[in-house]
Amino acid sequence: MEKIDLTKICKDYYTAKNKPEIVNFGKVPYITISGNGEPAGKEFSEKAGAIYPAAYGIKKICKTNQMDFGVPKLEGLWWVNDKRPALEVPRSEWRWKLLIRMPDFVSEEMVAEAVSAADKKSPFIGSVFYEIINEGDIVSILHTGPYVNEPETIRLMDEFIEQRRLSRNGLHHEIYISDPNKTAPEKLKTILRQPVK
Repeated sequence: MEKIDLTKICKDYYTAKNKPEIVNFGKVPYITISGNGEPAGKEFSEKAGAIYPAAYGIKKICKTNQMDFGVPKLEGLWWVNDKRPALEVPRSEWRWKLLIRMPDFVSEEMVAEAVSAADKKSPFIGSVFYEIINEGDIVSILHTGPYVNEPETIRLMDEFIEQRRLSRNGLHHEIYISDPNKTAPEKLKTILRQPVK
């Protein structure tokens, strides 16, 4: 049985240049879980710990149907319910949605089955859902370095958006290419995306 590697099949999705560019991926299927608070907080940690068992449960269901895949990178959508710039809002008020992309053959029914069958050690496993998202045109760039330095890279995106007379049209999107537990902060790679119109 062939094991699908989404990072290779969807290479354009999982790569970015170190300068802003416009990309469009159309409709993309994910499993998602939402929450609020700082990224180092308890809720974030517990919900990140719920989305992975769901992903591996879906993988197990697919495998029994002769369809296997590698669970890809964690992603996040970030926003604030405030008119102030996000970085001026206390991190405790940040909102987020964690995502893991799924192959096209994964269905909403498979996700529900995996969630239902999952080990209930995580109180949040029932908060994992199947969702198809179409962000449309996106400004994309690769950020290399610590997460705290992302504002420098976001500034490049903002300049690019302003120069082309575009406007934001969705939530700030991050793809965590590197594992922060195994990678030095200065070598972390994160794809930053901003939907525009």
